[in-house]
Amino acid sequence: MTVLRGELRRTNYAAMHNRMCAAGIPYPLSRLCRKRGTPMRSISDTIAHLRDLAASVDRTAQQAAPLTPIDDFGDNPGALRGYLHIPHDLPAHAPLVVVLHGCTQTAASYDHGSGWSTLADRFGFALLFPEQQRANNLNLCFNWFLPEDTRRGGGEVESIREMIVAVVERHELDPARVFVTGLSAGGAMTSAMLACHPELFAGGAIIAGLPFGTAHSVPEALERMRGHGHDRASLSNRVRAAAVHGGPWPTVSIWHGTADTTVNPVNAGLIVDQWRGLHRLGEPEITERIDGHTRRAWRDRAGRAVIEEYMITGMGHGVPLATDGDEACGVPGPHMLGAGISSTYRIAAAWGIAPAVAPSRPVDTAAIVPQRPAPARSLRFDPTTTINDALRAAGLMKP
Repeated sequence: MTVLRGELRRTNYAAMHNRMCAAGIPYPLSRLCRKRGTPMRSISDTIAHLRDLAASVDRTAQQAAPLTPIDDFGDNPGALRGYLHIPHDLPAHAPLVVVLHGCTQTAASYDHGSGWSTLADRFGFALLFPEQQRANNLNLCFNWFLPEDTRRGGGEVESIREMIVAVVERHELDPARVFVTGLSAGGAMTSAMLACHPELFAGGAIIAGLPFGTAHSVPEALERMRGHGHDRASLSNRVRAAAVHGGPWPTVSIWHGTADTTVNPVNAGLIVDQWRGLHRLGEPEITERIDGHTRRAWRDRAGRAVIEEYMITGMGHGVPLATDGDEACGVPGPHMLGAGISSTYRIAAAWGIAPAVAPSRPVDTAAIVPQRPAPARSLRFDPTTTINDALRAAGLMKP
């Protein structure tokens, strides 16, 4: 069974497909069905439904906050696209946030769901959205598990670096206030960017991601997502080996749902351990409950929180959103999950590019678009559940 830029030998096809689709590892369902001799109709309908949904989300996202394509930004060994959002009248030396989408998402759909452009317009910072192409990964996921794409000076990491340098120069942004964040495969690629180019970033935020350097093939990626096979002792050394860097290290914010069955929550603790070793920190100085969720924080000698971890109670795989209140931004949808807390706002506040306490939102700039009542299925559509149902209908998964 051939996988884009890699090979995989497995027998548990259904479980593997769910994890691979969410993590960014292409898996040809049509070949699976032909091999098993089962009809294609249910799978074809599922794929068509997913594509229609993605196209609909993209159209809505582009209408809400059009992004500007980046052209001629430099070398592009990873063959990525790039998009910008520059607020009107943005002052010189403004911050830049680099946003990495998750699997099956695009720059526009991720921005629409997470609300980053809404926040940028409110508080005055630029946004850069690198975007994957299907020629690189059929599920539009950053190739966080391929060594050639996650090393300094090469692949997708180098393409993103080239975009950052070009955008900072062209728009006279502050090179000391560049940040990066991402979800799932984008979160794992955020880990790679922080490790390979720590000199570029003041901070990063990893949502439902994985630590850097722990997977170098498709089978290893699947195991690490399950929380298996990690070498805790080498976590910090993997980052040290990625680039010659004497410090200071970027700050890191980690967000993960306690009910995430796609990327096991144990990975959040491993990311903490990876960066705790680099910052030479011990036990957390702060453990608190915020809006029903657990936050831990580690401070440096100056008292600055350089690592924080939010474990979102009962949440699955996605970006935590607040749908009301002054921090609210973004629109719930697939992998954009109402959790009563805004990761987008709190990440920006931790970086100092939004107020620590959210000011009242003017009614005409509210980030949440009012939604008409809709059937439960359209509000709660989940690609993994849809695929599971189709696989069961096709006889590829036991009831």
